[in-house]
Amino acid sequence: MNILFLTPQLPYPPRQGATIRNFNLIQRLAQRHQVDLLTFLAPGESLEPSNPLHSLCRRIGTARQPQRSLARRAAGTLFSPLPDMAHRLASPAMNALIDQAPAQAYELVQIEGIEMAPYGLRLLRRRADGSRPALVFDNHNCEYLLQKRNALSDLRTPSRWIGATYSLVQWQKLRLYERRVANASDLTVAVSGPDAQALARIGIRTRIAVVPNGINAAAYAPLCHRTPDPNALLFIGKMDYRPNVDAALWFAQEALPMIQSNAPAVRFQIVGQNPHPRLEVLRGNPAIDITGTVPEIEPYLAAAAVFVIPMRVGGGTRLKALEAMAACKPIVSTSLGVEGIGVEHGRELLMADTPSAFAESVLELLDDQRLRAGALTTLLTENARRFVDEHYDWDTLVPLLEQAYGELGLTFS
Repeated sequence: MNILFLTPQLPYPPRQGATIRNFNLIQRLAQRHQVDLLTFLAPGESLEPSNPLHSLCRRIGTARQPQRSLARRAAGTLFSPLPDMAHRLASPAMNALIDQAPAQAYELVQIEGIEMAPYGLRLLRRRADGSRPALVFDNHNCEYLLQKRNALSDLRTPSRWIGATYSLVQWQKLRLYERRVANASDLTVAVSGPDAQALARIGIRTRIAVVPNGINAAAYAPLCHRTPDPNALLFIGKMDYRPNVDAALWFAQEALPMIQSNAPAVRFQIVGQNPHPRLEVLRGNPAIDITGTVPEIEPYLAAAAVFVIPMRVGGGTRLKALEAMAACKPIVSTSLGVEGIGVEHGRELLMADTPSAFAESVLELLDDQRLRAGALTTLLTENARRFVDEHYDWDTLVPLLEQAYGELGLTFS
């Protein structure tokens, strides 16, 4: 088939969740299909001739990510019926690229994330003869549910009531907009079963398929044989993303002090780009290291004695959990942190949803590695690695997407 991808960021290099997903879908689909790409470039970013996207895509069109002031966002929140995410990437330059795209040349147009929905819908409206390509909405998060959880979490803290108000408004707008985009599409792709169920609850009439986020499992195998730092606790994430900020603060302020009282040498590393100003309060603790962007994540994964996923809000499939399992890292997570993945407490990892239980689980794994020859650690990590190999490798997942294409009546060999 001829497929047009619309992505909110340049898919390569794949530095965080959305770009990892987008690049791996494009890389594997390009083996059997003709792929074109329209995408945004971040400030200071360029599409270099050496970028492997050139060998994967027949055509690539780029536009600069627009910059929206806080005042414009506030005005949109107050006066626009559309959610903030529908305005986030509004760009005359991208509109021009859409208008120049030979829509009749594509059997399928794939929207990667709700920010790109206006462009997919614009492209469909250009087909005056009534024919159109199939439209696939790859919904990286169930966005209305994410804002609902943000709102309910922030309402518990008076200092976060402004954020809670924003999320309450966005929750209602996204509920309507997400339904509208999905119903205008021929296929909606959710990244987890719970996300698919949440989308079905808001009245989506078109087909919903589940294609989780995945990893290149083989690339992490060498990390399974590296000796960890016995005092290193690790959290990975895009650190201007509200659920990740909440997770890091909750663990550092609520659970870490209890861990330090029994293991005073532990260090907590928060690794990820664009640390939010809310994290500045943690920098006074010498046991906490906020790295910002790092050249490679692998050295931090290799060194971690315990990988923590203290998520309290959010949705989707946790790439951080899959990466840690593929790297044979013992994991402590909240139940929400691995929601929809299919893992079980005591089989692939330990789960805990209160600060005291989380701290106890981390200490149990640290003590296991130090005092008990790592029997529990070995059991969990071997089960986790096997689970990822069988269920979450990209080579297993992309055929699920192609199967969903075929169920739309699209044919290809």
